[in-house]
Amino acid sequence: MGDVAMTVPVIRAFAQQYPKVKITMVSRPFFQPFFDGIPNLTFFAFDEKVKHKGFLGLVRLFRELDSLKIDAFVDLHNVLRSQVVRTLFRLTGKKVVAVDKGRAEKKALTRPENKMFKPLMTMFERHCQVFEALGFTLDVSNPIFPEKAVLSDEILKIIGNPNQKLIGIAPFAQYESKVYPLDLMQEVIAKLAGNPEQTILLFGGGKKEAEILDSMAKPYKNVVNMAGKIKFTQELQLISNLDVMLSMDSGNAHIAAMLGVKVITLWGATHPYAGFSPFNQPIENALVADRNLFPKLPTSVYGNKKVAGYEDAMRTIVPEEIVAKF
Repeated sequence: MGDVAMTVPVIRAFAQQYPKVKITMVSRPFFQPFFDGIPNLTFFAFDEKVKHKGFLGLVRLFRELDSLKIDAFVDLHNVLRSQVVRTLFRLTGKKVVAVDKGRAEKKALTRPENKMFKPLMTMFERHCQVFEALGFTLDVSNPIFPEKAVLSDEILKIIGNPNQKLIGIAPFAQYESKVYPLDLMQEVIAKLAGNPEQTILLFGGGKKEAEILDSMAKPYKNVVNMAGKIKFTQELQLISNLDVMLSMDSGNAHIAAMLGVKVITLWGATHPYAGFSPFNQPIENALVADRNLFPKLPTSVYGNKKVAGYEDAMRTIVPEEIVAKF
């Protein structure tokens, strides 16, 4: 989800700066709402389970895209499936460019010994490079974000007074090493809920996460668990109305950022230096674990590697430090 959300600011900038160029965005149907409202963009649904499954399905995808008479194929994902499709386009003589993910640099940043600890190029800069290779220079320094969505009566009934300061908190991530300890997150929520002029909205997915969020929200009148209560498109509308989002290194951070919302991120095994910091957010809003106590950090680009003795690294980010960012 985060990978797709990170493409949105760059594609939006491209559509604004080159209004005569038609864009066909290929992605899973679930992500179509990310691209709503972008001019000159047509969304093409990638059916990974049936129509476009396997090699023959990718050939079918290529043929369907080729029938649109496209002039160039831009691969912003650079994985096996997109590599197959772009190779087929290259064989037909079409212009093809792909994002350089900087895998060697990221490996140097995350290795335990002889670590090259320095900021790497952001994914947004890497995406801009892809379009520049086609001759389209992009400027994302002064982004234009979509207007806040008008909230439906259904959402307003759940969240209460929309004129309160709306704070979103997304306390989960795909990997445990990126999740702030829930007992400390409960302290953060308690401190924020102490201000009656603020409404705290908790975001998550799945039955287990929803149950945890229910227990975290229960003690407070101005804390609302949104998990499972609204559809994904409604969730995007609600996030666009937030004053600030507190998130792990996860998709929610990138969704909020692509909508122009202030984002505070918490980093455990991963680090913003790898290039995945949310779009247009100051580095001061990225709170990282203490590298003096845990010098091997970051231990992973995506958080999928566990390192013995580093389970409590995120406990070095104290709740008071987080709350001060609001």
